[in-house]
Amino acid sequence: MNRVILHVDMDAFFASCELKRHPEWRGRPVIVGAGPHDRGVVSTCSYEARRFGVRSAMPSRTAYELCPEGIFTPPDIDYYKDVSDVAFRVFSRYSPWVEGVSIDEAFLDITGTIHLHGSAEKLGERLRAEIREKCGVTCSVGIAPNRLLAKIGSEMKKPDGLTMMPFDPKDIADFLAPKPIGILWGVGRKTAELLKPYGIATCRDLQRLPVDRLAGIVGYSLAGSLHDYAFGRSSDSVAREEAEEKSVSREHTFDRDETDRAAVRRKVLELVAEVGRRFRREERWAKTARLKIRDANFNTFTRQVPFATPSRDDIAFRAAAIALFNRVWPQDGKVRRVRLVGFGVANFQFRPDSSAPSLFGSPDDDGRERRERLSVAIDSLRDRGMNVLG
Repeated sequence: MNRVILHVDMDAFFASCELKRHPEWRGRPVIVGAGPHDRGVVSTCSYEARRFGVRSAMPSRTAYELCPEGIFTPPDIDYYKDVSDVAFRVFSRYSPWVEGVSIDEAFLDITGTIHLHGSAEKLGERLRAEIREKCGVTCSVGIAPNRLLAKIGSEMKKPDGLTMMPFDPKDIADFLAPKPIGILWGVGRKTAELLKPYGIATCRDLQRLPVDRLAGIVGYSLAGSLHDYAFGRSSDSVAREEAEEKSVSREHTFDRDETDRAAVRRKVLELVAEVGRRFRREERWAKTARLKIRDANFNTFTRQVPFATPSRDDIAFRAAAIALFNRVWPQDGKVRRVRLVGFGVANFQFRPDSSAPSLFGSPDDDGRERRERLSVAIDSLRDRGMNVLG
């Protein structure tokens, strides 16, 4: 029996989230990312902006040149994550096997749940309708016998569409034959340019080319995969994953290269406060703190340090961040030109200490709990819009 894999991709997700809370922007080009005159790039944009040639990862200044009437808005990752959490809860109603690819994309193995809905297509339409109702955004869906074809299918009728892909091997090969090789996994710009002199531009060209000849062009490790993909052969396994964050981090890119050590340090501590507030939305403790600094030449310095005990309070987070910052940029060190800074915590556990639970508290428990209560109280004040130094 063929497995049935569904790929769901939220349409222009960050921009769609912004349109959800700014309905007055609907129909206008919305660009999420750095400001139009700032250094930085576009995270994503609405389909209206794409008509002007704006694309993800494009410098925001270029996006402004292409679309000066665009609405530029900074990303709000916390808000997008909240919408994503609702979407993934919806996904889990349609299959116990959900593999998140990113904040706005997932594979579902729906083989065992199709009978509950009558057909795979009806399941996909109900999922799309529930996402629209519960999240206020749209998604596109592809349904196929494997991951590759499901992913291709979700791109076929964007935005807000559903595509049932062929399941018969001959029908799959015929469907893919006229398609450009760029739709296949493993074919990026460099690989496409490598194949172009040999007249290989479509999946049909790959289907007709013996694997040995293809290996002479792209190497044996890639040739076999590309040949399989050209016929639509791919993995049909979906890994069930726990919906847990592996780390919580924040970054900031300065408008201009920053040489003032005190200014960079202040920004690091602002990031610490943002990370702490996000981290404490769940009952967990971190074992590792990480700092990243990128200079004007794009040299990136990353340092990390373990907490003395697993921590979730701002006092511990700040102390770790300052210690790491002093290692990367000592007070008597040379002047740096800093482009970006980032702070994060990782290696989570769900008890405040690493030992087994005990009937007797540790002498340090009272101090730790006071620090945590203080941090939570400060979070509450910040949530109410008060500017509080953590």
